[in-house]
Amino acid sequence: MPDLTTARPTRRQLITQVSVAFAFAMIDLAICLNSGPTTGWAGPRADLVLLLVVDASLVLAGRFTRTVAGLTILAGLLTLYSDAFAPGLFAPVEPASPLTLPRIAPIVVIFLVQREPQRVAFPLIGLLALIGSRPWTPSWTVTPVGLLSTIGPAVVVLYLNARKELLQSLRDRAERAEREKHLLAEQARSEERRRLAAEMHDVLTHGLSLMVLQADALGVTSTDPAVRKAAKDIRSAGSGALDELRDLVGVLNSDPVDADERPLAAVKADQAPDPADPARESTAAGLPVELEVTGERSVMSPAIARTAHRIVQEALTNTRKHAPGAEVRVRLDYRPDRVSVRVRNSAAARPPDEVLAGSGSGFGLSGIGHRVDVIGGTLTAGPTGDGGFEVAARLPTYVPTNDNRRKPG
Repeated sequence: MPDLTTARPTRRQLITQVSVAFAFAMIDLAICLNSGPTTGWAGPRADLVLLLVVDASLVLAGRFTRTVAGLTILAGLLTLYSDAFAPGLFAPVEPASPLTLPRIAPIVVIFLVQREPQRVAFPLIGLLALIGSRPWTPSWTVTPVGLLSTIGPAVVVLYLNARKELLQSLRDRAERAEREKHLLAEQARSEERRRLAAEMHDVLTHGLSLMVLQADALGVTSTDPAVRKAAKDIRSAGSGALDELRDLVGVLNSDPVDADERPLAAVKADQAPDPADPARESTAAGLPVELEVTGERSVMSPAIARTAHRIVQEALTNTRKHAPGAEVRVRLDYRPDRVSVRVRNSAAARPPDEVLAGSGSGFGLSGIGHRVDVIGGTLTAGPTGDGGFEVAARLPTYVPTNDNRRKPG
């Protein structure tokens, strides 16, 4: 059933109305020509003219529904008047069809239900039903047809409208339930992230702080240069771990909804390790690595720089363990909107050392993958077609944490 609730009929609706009006006009023409002519002052085909006028008015039913309904009621009343007081005036004395209302009345009823408020539509439909059924002179050929052509279409349209509203309500409820489910899941994840952040802050930060303080005290009190150097190295490593832990705690504490907002206070990347350092250190240690760097490292936040550093470090460590003698290439691409890290090695030139290959926990890449997920990046790792291995990551240039959202000044 076409939607008739819009204020102005569309072109498609208008074409449909014209087609329906033409079809009913042809039906009325065929029936009236098979009936005897009218005999009153209105002319020999007054019934046909009256029906064709009502049929043609259907074209205007989209904008003037009440007018068309009134014209249909008027045609029915003229037919009633002719039958009761002036036989043959607006209806033949022996018509081919005993109907009182125009045959297009069911379509007019549909327009009334679809376009008019119930306080207007129901009284008009009731009047049409009264005229069409003639309850004061009930007949098996007139009364049932009159009721079915008026009350019947109204009941069907009301049922279809109620069914449509029910289905829409069920769809809305399903969508709302899905959104609520998603929000509950997001809330549970946020609470778990905050719980992990609190535990990391309470446990790890405390232990690392003690380690840094003890190393600092050892460097001050010791007179042995080697001990003082070791204490300095421990203090430096502990301080870096504290910085990294603070960034990760900030990431876990941040609201995922704000993950696309750029931090208000920029942080320079030279406060974090250079991701290219592991490649340079490997080359200096006698294990050559081809290094390619494009872009400016200053676009990164420290948390991203440390993550990229760990990716390169872990990939080179795995290469030394499992692919000794392989050619290694490290590519770092710094862009304003992303950082790309790619470490690729060829096939091993000789069998790996069993002791070295068997060392480690086996969770290095897995741990880095979780770390990359936390900061909103992607990590892929797998063998290449030439027997080598490749680790590739795509990272954002910054991490919107609560710590780096502080306004300057």
